[in-house]
Amino acid sequence: MKSSPNKKKKIHASETHVQKFRDLLSKLGLQFNDDQLLYQAFTHSSYVNEKKHNADSDNERLEFLGDAVLELCVSQYLYRRFHTMQEGEMTKLRAAVVCEPSLADLARNYQFGSLVFLGKGENLTGGRERSAMLADVFEAFVGALYLDQGMDAVDHFLEQTVYEKIETGSYTDVMDFKSQLQEFVQRASTGAVTYEIVDEQGPAHSREFVARVSINGDHQGEGIGKTKKSAEQHAAQKALMQLSAENQ
Repeated sequence: MKSSPNKKKKIHASETHVQKFRDLLSKLGLQFNDDQLLYQAFTHSSYVNEKKHNADSDNERLEFLGDAVLELCVSQYLYRRFHTMQEGEMTKLRAAVVCEPSLADLARNYQFGSLVFLGKGENLTGGRERSAMLADVFEAFVGALYLDQGMDAVDHFLEQTVYEKIETGSYTDVMDFKSQLQEFVQRASTGAVTYEIVDEQGPAHSREFVARVSINGDHQGEGIGKTKKSAEQHAAQKALMQLSAENQ
């Protein structure tokens, strides 16, 4: 019997491919009820065209959904985590978090590229490592996870990936946390902000600095960075997070 022309063809994964997915989900502490939804998140349009699957079998619709879910989750996280941060600064930080290079780096950290169902031509021309493709897959994975498990599962995933990068100061190069802290202190009239480098770590070719920030002599946070400036920015971020928690 011929199958209906409208029936979506299943995406078939080899045992090796399936094991890679299992390893990824195990590492993330996640599971999927619908394997096909998971596979679709990693299916590039070139693979669909080559295998003559239905046009809606690729990950583009999931990417669209995941983009919206990701932006909402990051917005909510910033709103709850940084009570002292103004709207403009939250917008700037969110943009840095969800931009293509940032998402592509996150995808590389978990070797998403090796899991993608890719057409032969696209694979031969290096498509598996293209930042645009990796960022799209990351968003599609978020979209698939949302459909399969709901928002709590998405938050669990983002806690290990996106939120952790924010917490550890990965975006201090695009954010001026020192100015934000200074403005907060001025509004609250709580005293003077001072910074000091309290330690240097690592070999000379890969030195890291530890900065401490104090308000009126009271230590508020420490940060680590490749430069003294970035260490101070990270320390200011830690102080803002501490002050936000105290003001909840």
